[in-house]
Amino acid sequence: MQVLSDHLSRRDFLKAAGALAASAAVCPRLLDADQPADRNPHEARYYDVLDGNAVRCGLCPWGCVVPDGGRGRCGVRENRGGHYFSLVYGFPVALNNDPIEKKPFFHVYPQSRAFSIATVGCNIHCKFCQNWDISQAKPEDARVEFRAPEDIVRMALALKEKPRTIAYTYSEPTIFFEYMADCAKAARSAGLGNVVVSNGFIAEAPLKELCSLVTAIKIDFKAFNDRFYEEICEGRLGPVKETLKRLAGSGVWFEIVVLTIPTLNDNLDEIRRMAAWISKELGPNVPLHFTRFHPDYKLRNLPPTPVETLTEAREAAMAEGCNFVYTGNAPGEGGQNTFCPSCKAVVIDRYGFSSRAVGLRNGRCARCGAPIPGVWD
Repeated sequence: MQVLSDHLSRRDFLKAAGALAASAAVCPRLLDADQPADRNPHEARYYDVLDGNAVRCGLCPWGCVVPDGGRGRCGVRENRGGHYFSLVYGFPVALNNDPIEKKPFFHVYPQSRAFSIATVGCNIHCKFCQNWDISQAKPEDARVEFRAPEDIVRMALALKEKPRTIAYTYSEPTIFFEYMADCAKAARSAGLGNVVVSNGFIAEAPLKELCSLVTAIKIDFKAFNDRFYEEICEGRLGPVKETLKRLAGSGVWFEIVVLTIPTLNDNLDEIRRMAAWISKELGPNVPLHFTRFHPDYKLRNLPPTPVETLTEAREAAMAEGCNFVYTGNAPGEGGQNTFCPSCKAVVIDRYGFSSRAVGLRNGRCARCGAPIPGVWD
């Protein structure tokens, strides 16, 4: 979902937002150009004060040292006199009631809705980002009405198709951590779950807190080589691998998605190494999704991923011991169904964002009784 863009004129932005309002469950309320957002900054967490009123951010692995008056690498956290503030707390630029399969989560509350929110900003900069117009935007671009965490929950509960979870998604939720944490607490108090879609570039302490608040986490695993992370994402692979290992020991359900890009991260030997690492270090039952790339943002020169590439990646990962491997953005290909690892029966049948639990009974295969891990009820 794309809402804001610093490349759009005001007229084009309003036109796009109007189209969004017609199709989305909820649309952010836009402010006029001469109407300033009521942006009272919210004090950030996970930072230390240094000499000269500088601060060191402890939210993500960059550990930005930010001078007085400066901002962190994400662009949405600002040092004001030795106090660090979030500039996006309470300003969601995207609000939509999505199928949970769209995130994608395939082992979490099938055929339920996830009320999805995002602010602007990200702590890495992927050249293929499908939501670049919000992930790479600045807080000043988010001319939307303030929404307290309680407002988000009330909006979710008022929807005709009541969601089962709040999803923190579209941009990188780590950079709006304080808002996400407060929304998650309010949602949990109201009987709603919480799911997070993240790049995994988060420090250990905030990740531990996040795990105590959420139902499930999906990690976008960009590739299994450092060069891809450095050159294509302006990030680092090592911290993401550490996040995944911490999740494996946390007890929180998590799934992994690899956007498979022609010539950049679709090498089968690399995919085999990745799958072997996942199976050994994280466990064979972690769902692994290979999704189809479509040209966008700064990678418009590459073609869409051939469906055959996804199929080969899926087969290679299963051969390395991964039990639940899926293909995405390719409806009808057949790689979206969940199969019982024991008897190979279809337990969940999917097409696009629709799913049917045709062979799942109380978290087990209806044919042979083998457990199918996930968050089912």
